[in-house]
Amino acid sequence: MKKTYVLMLAKNFPSSHPKAGRPTGFREKFLSGNKLHTIRANFPLWVKRIREVQEGKAVLSIRQWEGRPYLSRQVIIGCLTAESGIGIQKLTFQLDRDGCASFNFFDIDGHYPELSSLAENDGLSVEDWKEWFRGYDFSQPMAVIQFGKFRY
Repeated sequence: MKKTYVLMLAKNFPSSHPKAGRPTGFREKFLSGNKLHTIRANFPLWVKRIREVQEGKAVLSIRQWEGRPYLSRQVIIGCLTAESGIGIQKLTFQLDRDGCASFNFFDIDGHYPELSSLAENDGLSVEDWKEWFRGYDFSQPMAVIQFGKFRY
């Protein structure tokens, strides 16, 4: 029996976001192929999990909460396997002139996509993406979990 790793996609914008409570549309974007990836903290953990999926030892179950997070049941949106082309890339933020990590200086495995492409492929506008990730620890690499064969 294969391991199952669960990856939750937010149904609504978080309370810290200006669009708090409004639908993200992530489910529909994932199912239509317009949400190419998700970005998560804890890169080392996700590398291990995605490698297991790529090796056929695990599956990645994409889910959403039916209602309130942790207080309702999880609804399965999809299941990704090695055949899905799933992958992982390292998102690293560089320091700006003031020594602060910046949305404007980043790379993904040595590639330098536009922030607009990164946000769009994550299912968000640039403004929504910046608000979503405001407050994250950019001194640590983040995981870009690719749902298919797309890579930067």
